[in-house]
This record gives sequence, C-alpha cells and structure tokens, in this order.
Amino acid sequence: MGWAIALHGGAGDIPLSLPPERRLPREAGLRHCLRIGVEALKAKTPALDVVELVVRELENIPHFNAGKGSVLTTQGTVEMEACIMDGTKRCGAVSGLTTVVNPISLARLVMEKTPHIYLAFDGAEAFAREQGVETVDSSHFITPENVERLKQAKEANRVQIDYTQPLHKDEKKETPEADGDSKLGTVGCVAVDSLGNLASATSTGGLVNKMVGRIGDTPIIGAGTYANSLCAVSATGKGEAIIRGTVARDVAAVMEFKCVSLKEAAAYVVEEGTPKGNVGLVAVSATGEVTMPFNTTGMFRACATEYGYSEIGIWPSVQN
Repeated sequence: MGWAIALHGGAGDIPLSLPPERRLPREAGLRHCLRIGVEALKAKTPALDVVELVVRELENIPHFNAGKGSVLTTQGTVEMEACIMDGTKRCGAVSGLTTVVNPISLARLVMEKTPHIYLAFDGAEAFAREQGVETVDSSHFITPENVERLKQAKEANRVQIDYTQPLHKDEKKETPEADGDSKLGTVGCVAVDSLGNLASATSTGGLVNKMVGRIGDTPIIGAGTYANSLCAVSATGKGEAIIRGTVARDVAAVMEFKCVSLKEAAAYVVEEGTPKGNVGLVAVSATGEVTMPFNTTGMFRACATEYGYSEIGIWPSVQN
C-alpha cells in the first residue's frame, strides 16, 4: 500500500483541434497542481488536507471552470459549488456562492464547524463571513473568456459545454435541451495517503448560460463526489446524468458488492452505467490503485503514485 493522487480539470467534447492557447495553460495547471499534491503526500500530509490544497490551487487558475474561472449564468453572474468528503464519510458541500474565493475550503468548514452537510446561497455566504474566509466582489470571477462564452451560448440559445469552440455564423443554432446539453469543466482531486486515509474534493462554476439557481452533481454526495473506506471518487461531465446515475457512489458500490478492483468498478460505471458522452471520473482506492476513465471525447486529467507511475492527459491513451 502506498499513496496515490489523481485530479481532473473537466470532461466533455474536447476537440482534438483544441487551440494551444486553451490547451497548454490547462496542461500546465494540471502539472503544477499534481506536483503540489505529490509533494504534500511525500511530506506525510493527510489525504483530506491534500485534496483541499490541490482543489484550492485549481480554483485559483482562471483556465478551469471553478473559483476564479467560473462560468456565468444566464444573467451573467457566478454561482459556484463545491464538495469535500473523507473515507470516514464526513462531508461538506456548498452551492450558490458569489463572493467566496475558494469554495472548497468553505465546504470543509461546513463539514467541520456545523452539524450540517450542505449550505447554499445566502446561508452559505453568511456562513463564509462568519468564518472569516476570503471573499471578494463578485466581479473578481468575471473573466473576459467567460463573458465571451456566455455571449456564444446566448447566440446559440443553449446551455454551453465548457470546451465548445465558437460557432460560425452559418452554423445552425440549437434549441436548449431539457437535460442541460452540457458538460462541465469541473475540477476535482482524490487522494489516499501512506496511512490509507482517503479523501475526495470537487469544485465547479457549473454550466455556461445555466439558469440562476441550478445545482449540478458536484455538491451532491454520491453523485459528483464520494469517499468511503474503499475508495474516493470525483466525477465530471453532464451533471444531470451524473446525478441520475449516482456515479461516484456507484463506483464504491460496485467495488463492494461485486468484489472487484477499483479499475474494474470504475470502468463498469463509466462504460455500462452512464450513457456515452456524459461522464469522466478520477478515483483512488485504499490500497493505492488509481484510475481515470471517461466516456466523453476527452478529460483533462493527471495522476501519480508512490511507486513512480504518473500520467497527464486529455484524450484517450494509445494502447499498445
């Protein structure tokens, strides 16, 4: 048994033609955050602290759809959400945040400082002020790239996928689908430390052009985020599909009730349990296994183990 870590920066219909100016900063961000997580695990930092640390860093990178890079609602505002959970099933979640710099840390405070699991909107913002966490004016989160994304989504009359390329003028505009027609560029991290402690953390800005008040899979225990004594899972993709499929919990359930490895369980959930094009996830087990399956075109992802294995990727790996 040894430590292991995996992180993601969102899954979706990521085209092979993704421009370098959009691809390279995300790859660099993953590499940077993976290094931070590995150094922390080598220093014997507990898994729960590691996943919070890594997701905080991802939230601070504007190229990801969380924290500073959060996408905009139909009204041009941000509504961020996050969730954290450890292998003892302690958990905390937040939604509807508009001023909190690092939503993942507020989720942890909900877990540790309240009798509750989930706080949202005005109540969550009030709790943030009570706890003295860093807050800023909501304009801090409005980036030029996300203003442009919202403009494209409104022109196309759809809820926009995070990695969608601009529509050309002669392209047919789509009508919005009831299920959201989107994949989120969520960020997440899972880790197991050298003592076998597990933790998962996920954070997102949601969907481009989403309805005000919409809540996705990220803060819902067992959907976008889950951990127990067997494994820790962080999912990304079409939130509505992930909620319906209880994706993160299903990985743990398949491990437990079918008595299979983490890799087999995760592959089953992604390939058999969720419609194609909807989900990706990263997961680690208590014994140091790591897996990062997805059924979308791509998923920004990275992982490392104590025994020297590491990977950073976007599209499916070439099998020899």
